Amino acid sequence: MKHVWEDVTLHNRSLPPLAIKNPECLGLLHQLDRSTDMWIQHYCILKDGCLYFYASIRSTQASGGLYLQGYRVNEQTLSFKQSVIELKPPSEEFKTFYFCAENKTENQRWITALKMSIKKWLPLHQAIQDFMNRPLEETRM
Repeated sequence: MKHVWEDVTLHNRSLPPLAIKNPECLGLLHQLDRSTDMWIQHYCILKDGCLYFYASIRSTQASGGLYLQGYRVNEQTLSFKQSVIELKPPSEEFKTFYFCAENKTENQRWITALKMSIKKWLPLHQAIQDFMNRPLEETRM
């Protein structure tokens, strides 16, 4: 059974980067290619829990995308890079991704946006469980 977000994601992938309405974050990110140990620059758009990759801001469509539901966002130190964004998958069968922006401030901006975008799409049962696990005084209205 196909989920509606698959259709939205496929539609957004076919758009140029600046045609995606109300992105949660956008800009240059470098992605670590683990096979070559090289950092590859992408123009990225974050929208509704999906990170879209473009060769440049002038691209006509995304060259790829990463559906982030279930991923955890961490800040790591990796080799010579001061601060790296680690996207850790919900299970070992998926790949861990590493990104870095131009500087620490930009990394923090991306980390905050990624966490918010992922959190926005928590499954309902997880949101209820998180609410129920909060201290009683935080749940009172």
